[in-house]
Amino acid sequence: MIHRARITVVADNLVRHRALLGEHGWALWVEAGDQRVLFDTGQGRVLRHNLEALEIDVRRAGAVVLSHGHYDHTGGLAVVLDELSHARLYVHPAALAPKYSRGARPPHRFIGMSDRVAEGIRLRSSTVVWTSKPTEIGKGIFVTGEIPRHTSFEETGGPFYLDADCTQPDLLADDQAMYMETAAGLIVLLGCAHAGVVNTLDYIAALTGQDRFRAVIGGMHLQRASPERLAQTAVALRRYGVQQIAPGHCTGTAASARLWAEFPDQWQECAVGRHFDFSREGS
Repeated sequence: MIHRARITVVADNLVRHRALLGEHGWALWVEAGDQRVLFDTGQGRVLRHNLEALEIDVRRAGAVVLSHGHYDHTGGLAVVLDELSHARLYVHPAALAPKYSRGARPPHRFIGMSDRVAEGIRLRSSTVVWTSKPTEIGKGIFVTGEIPRHTSFEETGGPFYLDADCTQPDLLADDQAMYMETAAGLIVLLGCAHAGVVNTLDYIAALTGQDRFRAVIGGMHLQRASPERLAQTAVALRRYGVQQIAPGHCTGTAASARLWAEFPDQWQECAVGRHFDFSREGS
């Protein structure tokens, strides 16, 4: 059980501090007791600057988690990889597959991790933990591994493919979330939730045997979500009694506003430099 935790947004689309920089990307610095975890790394354009501005020593990380293989979550690994030679890297094998987003016409856009990042992962195989299944990172900290898909209203959130011609759909099996069992309650960290927010929460509930969540923080990939999907997502968040809802990165402005309207007391803004603190007494 983790008695105190602090989660700091290091990379995000939104920034509200003059000393920090934003980008289309996502990275969190997690402090849980004496454990330190870097969850995703952004594109890599702002990671170093923001870590230094926030006075975060990335060398203290004992683990790095990649939520999936897209460039805006993995690019920063190339920036800090040499300083993390001791850290364990938790990643699903499918994260290294080629990844494309289909456009109106060819050439379609490559959105996977860079060759440099992929090669860096392969070269440090002794510290890589492949997470196809639920995996414990440290005391009270876990990654889901591959998330079962059972809802009829959720999909990956975009036209994603495994080949440059966009003929082989990418179901993003590599999508995974991180969760922490704390004295304040169960905290869920999302990368993009390509498996679906509801699928993700249902799976974590099944893994933990818990039906209440203290917080859900991160990207929810709801920009193109149907009204039914938005409504069902709200139903699930309400059913699980989520006390703190912080949608970031790829959630989308309209979807984030909808969640704010649905949960005015629970909704909180994500932005670079934002801290989320949790303890036995609350946050």
